[in-house]
Amino acid sequence: MKLAQRREKILSAVVERYTASGEPVGSSAIADSIGVSSATVRNELKALDVDGYLEQPHTSAGRVPTKQGYRYYIDYLMPHRQPSERVSSHIEHIIRSGRASPEYILRKTASVLSELTDMAAVATSPSSADARVHRIRFVSTGRHSSMAVLVTSNGMVQSRLFRCEFVLTPELLEMFDKAINDRFSGIRLTEITRGFLQTTASSMGELSLFIPDVLMALYEAVQNALQVSVAVSGETNLLFSDGYDIRYARNVMRVLADSNGIVELLNHSRGDAVYLGEESRIGGLADSAVITSRYEIAGENAGAVAVIAPLRIDYCTVMGEVSFAASCVSRTIGELLEH
Repeated sequence: MKLAQRREKILSAVVERYTASGEPVGSSAIADSIGVSSATVRNELKALDVDGYLEQPHTSAGRVPTKQGYRYYIDYLMPHRQPSERVSSHIEHIIRSGRASPEYILRKTASVLSELTDMAAVATSPSSADARVHRIRFVSTGRHSSMAVLVTSNGMVQSRLFRCEFVLTPELLEMFDKAINDRFSGIRLTEITRGFLQTTASSMGELSLFIPDVLMALYEAVQNALQVSVAVSGETNLLFSDGYDIRYARNVMRVLADSNGIVELLNHSRGDAVYLGEESRIGGLADSAVITSRYEIAGENAGAVAVIAPLRIDYCTVMGEVSFAASCVSRTIGELLEH
């Protein structure tokens, strides 16, 4: 249910002042800013308290937002704010410095977000359930060894070393390159089973004598690409946050140490989103907020980046930074695919 405009202004003022100071907000602190008397603000604060948007920690104290109050603020009142030019440039510089691989890009993304927010940050690789083979390359590493490099349609790169008893000449690697890409390009990763590899090998004529080690290396690369990986940074920041006591901080650190829950949450998120407490359905995050944004690759939903923080946080600023970081990840991984 939508609140009256004056109550929205008061709720917004309480949320923004409380997240900035950590102190309960009284009527006198916001009366002038919204142009009404302290008595009127007191009445509205009481009504917002009764309706569950605010609460009073102590009888003589001002009000603080409840989860319901934060939810209303995020859904209806929070302004959309882009990071400053300085912060935007810093985020982009750090993320683009990881262009060696998508995995490194995601580690850099988690690192810069934890640095900016002083909280924990997470970045997940794209789900490969619908991914296809984009390109396979072979890089010589010795007379009898080479690296098979798998590039997927969602930007993931996996490589596996293989060794052979025969000499891997440039001409032979070129034959591998043509034969493998002819058969694998555009194939879904989930279709590359052991049975598929056996059928592929048997269809290669004389080349089938040389190909088994190559195909096993590719199979291992595919299996790794099918697993969603997660980069986590800044977990220890939570131990020093004003918004957590040590017990809550440890709960969140346990969630991040066993990342299956957070990966599942982020995989099901859409666009920019904020999960408050129990909305995440992760027990250890009952007193936390997850601020997340998905990134795209080639126009398709891929992975996500997120900040995990106490409920008292500057949602507007953090959401802007997380959303901008996600857009940088999209561009940077997209450029890797093009090259």
